[in-house]
Amino acid sequence: MNNKIAVLTNTYHGFTLDEALNGIAAAGFQYVELAAVRGWTEHVSSDMTEEQIDEVKKKLTSLGLNAIGMSGHCNLMEEERLDDFRRNIVLASKLGCKYIISSTGEAHFGEGESFSDEVLAKHLKSLVPDLKKYGITMVLEVHGEYGTGEALYRVTRMVDSPYIAINYDTANVVFYGGKYPEEEIKCCIGDVKYVHLKDKAGEMKEWNFPGIGSGNLKLKEFMEYMDSQGYTGPYSIEIEYTEDFCMRDKKPEDLVIADKAVKDSYDYLKSIGRI
Repeated sequence: MNNKIAVLTNTYHGFTLDEALNGIAAAGFQYVELAAVRGWTEHVSSDMTEEQIDEVKKKLTSLGLNAIGMSGHCNLMEEERLDDFRRNIVLASKLGCKYIISSTGEAHFGEGESFSDEVLAKHLKSLVPDLKKYGITMVLEVHGEYGTGEALYRVTRMVDSPYIAINYDTANVVFYGGKYPEEEIKCCIGDVKYVHLKDKAGEMKEWNFPGIGSGNLKLKEFMEYMDSQGYTGPYSIEIEYTEDFCMRDKKPEDLVIADKAVKDSYDYLKSIGRI
């Protein structure tokens, strides 16, 4: 139960990085996962200057926060996107992150994508030297066409590298895979090194991802199972609210809603002895 618990800044999609970090720190968290998803949530970016990167690091320090991961989604099926991801690996290293997260295709708005275990495994293997050089573990997110841990486990076993593992998203496995995390996790636990702790409310295919403890998922039982399997990796909280709230342009009063969801999540985790 000594897992580091972070908050993914994508929880503050549509808000600034400063607003995200201020809210996360005020809630009581000590760790963050920074969002660097081009065309979606670009709180940090591989295009940043060294001066801009230093400013982010100073902001983190001033708030008592540590960046443990970076969400750097790229379409890993397209060979031409691999250099984009390599630049994200370098950025993650400069920010002090030990994990970099990506879905297999585009994180949002991907169209006409093709998927192949063999192509994906080949591309991942080509990234291993970069990951090894910077001492970073890449974790593939349960998302989209690879919407279950079982699907990703096929690929990570093909790659067979300590630098390539699974980021198990507890709500995405419901939304994309039609499975429940407390059971589905059992087929891939051996390759899980990172967890997006995300709750789910509403119907299975409904975009409704509230604060931790506010949805329908058995997250306490899920974490207890992870304990029983010796999981020592991070948990990174992600809140995506309803589709309307997530997608719309944010108003000043929306920040109060986001901050409350993060604080409520902290309070829930504290109530079950996780913080």
